[in-house]
Amino acid sequence: MMEVKLKPFDFAAAVARAGLRTDGTPIAGGAGTPGSASGTSGAAKAGFGSALSEALKGVSEMQNSANTMQNELQMDNPTVSLEQTMVQMQKAQIGFQAAISVRNRLVQSYTDIMNMQV
Repeated sequence: MMEVKLKPFDFAAAVARAGLRTDGTPIAGGAGTPGSASGTSGAAKAGFGSALSEALKGVSEMQNSANTMQNELQMDNPTVSLEQTMVQMQKAQIGFQAAISVRNRLVQSYTDIMNMQV
């Protein structure tokens, strides 16, 4: 039986990766760099853009890892198990579905804003 361990959720680290302080205000200089809030939308855009880019890179890495594990399993590599491969494939699928959901939300928000009466 395979043991699954979950990492504890670190809210402060997640907020810092998103380029925000714990109170929701943007961190000046982008994600992960300490500083004072500048109040400009440029810093918020850079923080969101970099967070989105990092998330997409993570999804891509998970998909590449799952693909590599599939290939290794097909080549009868004794160090790769079917269970590990299936778990990695599910992680990649969940990450991809989350990325698609974020994309759909962004498109819907953009459409809603464009349809607003001025």
